[in-house]
Amino acid sequence: MTAYRSGFGAVVAVILASLAFTTGAMAQEFRLKLHHFLSPLSHGQVGMLVPWVKAIEEQSQGRIKIDIFPSMQLGGRPPQLIDQARDGVVDIVWTPPGYTPGRFTLTEVFELPFMHSNTVATNRALNEYVARHGEEFADYKVIVMHVHAGQLFHSNDPIQTVDDLKDLKIRTPTRTGGWLIEAMGAVPIGAPVPQIPEMLSKKIVDAVMIPYEVTLPLKVDELVDYHTELDDPVFPRINTSTFVVAMNKDTYAKLPSDLQKIIDDNSGQALAGWIGEGWDAAEIPGRDNAAKSGETAALAPAEVAKLRAMVEQPVIDRWIAQMDANGYDGKALVAEARALLKKYSQ
Repeated sequence: MTAYRSGFGAVVAVILASLAFTTGAMAQEFRLKLHHFLSPLSHGQVGMLVPWVKAIEEQSQGRIKIDIFPSMQLGGRPPQLIDQARDGVVDIVWTPPGYTPGRFTLTEVFELPFMHSNTVATNRALNEYVARHGEEFADYKVIVMHVHAGQLFHSNDPIQTVDDLKDLKIRTPTRTGGWLIEAMGAVPIGAPVPQIPEMLSKKIVDAVMIPYEVTLPLKVDELVDYHTELDDPVFPRINTSTFVVAMNKDTYAKLPSDLQKIIDDNSGQALAGWIGEGWDAAEIPGRDNAAKSGETAALAPAEVAKLRAMVEQPVIDRWIAQMDANGYDGKALVAEARALLKKYSQ
């Protein structure tokens, strides 16, 4: 009798172990890698990617598991992220398309000076625009595109007039940002955002243009003393940068239709407003921290008017000419982007 019970117990144990293995296998059918360029403390990870991953995992009841690898932990440089997603080196990336200049030109329209004024509205406008003009992202499953709250100046010396910008070496992540800096009479220095601390500490640049939010993980407040926005009720920031969460198309295609629907339900406009609200909220601690360690200020309205006259139309005209040369109607694309921004700002 004892031997029988012992044997029966062993059989039950084997069955339970088998069930546990089967359940585990069913619960985690797809394990994906998400790679990005910023630190694990950045708002991009903590405020956006982690909640998004959690939603996917919960809604899939654990059938999808997504591991996040920040700070380029899987190798390569930030400009290589977009190709890592295309080539299947990783499954998902978060990156600025502008890190590969001249390749994703259509969405640059939202980075032009004095276009962006409201993060939620710009995100919604951008995602509708990409739904219409997504040919440059045909090699990807685009999860969402978004912008940050907008660029302001973080500098070693105060910027009180447009003359103070002349000949400053200013870091930029994109080609349109470079055009903007040139139009100011300053010198653009291109580099991904993780290089900012080294560039400031080694005096490679005199200033950087980034939102307050990213100054926290980069500790920019310890490297500069002045933080300058624009005293303008509509355009407190001169421009913004676009970002994409992009998925490998084959990875997406391998998912069964019910899991594809979960990805789709957590993409595009479903995320645009939430991401915008999060980015605006993330500006507050960054601004507070900058004010404690340095001086926060705003370029006076008269100086903003001078700056706008210097940069807005020249940079937009330069972009239009580039797009026309590539077979697009650049002027029409600017008008379309402005109409979408107006639509979502009402």
